Amino acid sequence: MERVWNHPLHHLLVEDQGAIKGVLPLFHIESRLFGSMLISTPNGVYGGIAADNPEAKKALLSEAKNLAARLQVDFLELRHAFEKEEIKDPELHRKDLYFAFEHPLTTDEDALMKSFPRDVRTMIRKGSKNELTSQLGREELLDEFYEVYATSVRNLGTPVFPKRLFAEFLREFPHHSDILLIRQGEKVAGGVLNFYFRETVMPYYGGAYVEFYRAGINNFMYWELMRSAAARGFTRFDFGRSKAGTGAYEFKRGWGMQMNALPYQFFLVRAKELPNLNPTNPKFEMMINAWKRLPLGVTKVLGPMIVKYLP
Repeated sequence: MERVWNHPLHHLLVEDQGAIKGVLPLFHIESRLFGSMLISTPNGVYGGIAADNPEAKKALLSEAKNLAARLQVDFLELRHAFEKEEIKDPELHRKDLYFAFEHPLTTDEDALMKSFPRDVRTMIRKGSKNELTSQLGREELLDEFYEVYATSVRNLGTPVFPKRLFAEFLREFPHHSDILLIRQGEKVAGGVLNFYFRETVMPYYGGAYVEFYRAGINNFMYWELMRSAAARGFTRFDFGRSKAGTGAYEFKRGWGMQMNALPYQFFLVRAKELPNLNPTNPKFEMMINAWKRLPLGVTKVLGPMIVKYLP
């Protein structure tokens, strides 16, 4: 994140007699278009305070609020992963916009398949019938993955991340990241870049070509990731976050997975109301529709210039 975006860092930690008791990663993002913000963590589903005890958590929050005030940002955002991480503080405001989805994994493929609704199972099998195949790899698949990913986000009207960011992820986490590509014969149908942490596999960036939708590409792709991750000993599938009311939200909800509201919290400094920097904001509708019509090559150049300043 630091190497690619060059956002100023203000990471905090609490020590007690030389032992680290808590950490809070913070990135300062500032632009004329989107404002100034202190985020834990940008481009990530999760963030916020990780602490051993209430005293460490309180100290980190206090210093983060002081830092936000000194920097005169619009707001401080803490992206907690679980309800139990929500901080009881009258100065913090919660916004329920995102939901996370998760599902247990097992090496018993029949049991795993039966844990999903019938229509999901039908689409997974449709992928097999259409001779879709999967391939796991890393840097050698990056170019093909980036092409399908960039096409997908352009079609959604979303600015694309630079390929360099994904290259840095793969370099930084050589044993905890990979790319899954789905092909039909020699043609790439879809792909997803994944992270692995403890018992969990997390598909973070994915996309598919529209012409393969009817072939069951999306369901088949995530099924193949679950199947391969389970075979390697992972027991939890984290489907990431989606905004309520979006197509991605409905797609994930259709799998019948456990849904969790993400308790993101905000400390307002200069801002008078909670931020609304997301595609569901009506004021971005015209921009999104225009972006969908841009040539792919143009979005690859302009996208990173914009998305750098989006949290």
